[in-house]
Amino acid sequence: MAARLPAGPGRRGGELEALFLLLLWFAAADAAASPEPPPKCEELRLGQYPERGRGPKIDNSTQEPMNCTNHTAYVQCLPAPNITCRDYLGIEKVFTGQEVGFYKPIACRNVNGYSYKVAVALSLFLGWLGADRFYLGYPALGLLKFCTVGFCGIGSLIDFILISMQIVGPSDGSSYIIDYYGARLTRLTITNTTFRKMQTYP
Repeated sequence: MAARLPAGPGRRGGELEALFLLLLWFAAADAAASPEPPPKCEELRLGQYPERGRGPKIDNSTQEPMNCTNHTAYVQCLPAPNITCRDYLGIEKVFTGQEVGFYKPIACRNVNGYSYKVAVALSLFLGWLGADRFYLGYPALGLLKFCTVGFCGIGSLIDFILISMQIVGPSDGSSYIIDYYGARLTRLTITNTTFRKMQTYP
């Protein structure tokens, strides 16, 4: 009876190599059979979708983006050429840079015809007569300032500072009309959902 020789290192290495090649072939076949679907156009990175006209269209009368409703306006975003993604209708396509891929929501403000420049000018020149308060919709305070000559000038100075800093606004709760790319004041608030970075001490 002939004795069986143990497998040598060369044979074992050949088996491992064949097994490795077989695993690679299965992985390639699986990837070819189920390709990953292209992302939604909303998931593109910022450089892959230049906004149309590099910004929203601004309404000259309100100085806010066009079609601003409920503090939100939508800007047309066009994916860059040769980008493949699914548009706002869910259709997969390769873009040429001319088609709308999705509509990006941006924040806008509710305005009701009160100009910031007019309010500041009235407060500076006719604040002692209460014209600024009449203009902003506070007739009682305007009449009081008129009768007391702007609280002897002190009330006029305080109102000028408050209006200039946009702390006092129109009585209906709307915002001032300020140039869209002008000096706007944005108040930062902290709520329970605000992210707080922990202070680190050296």
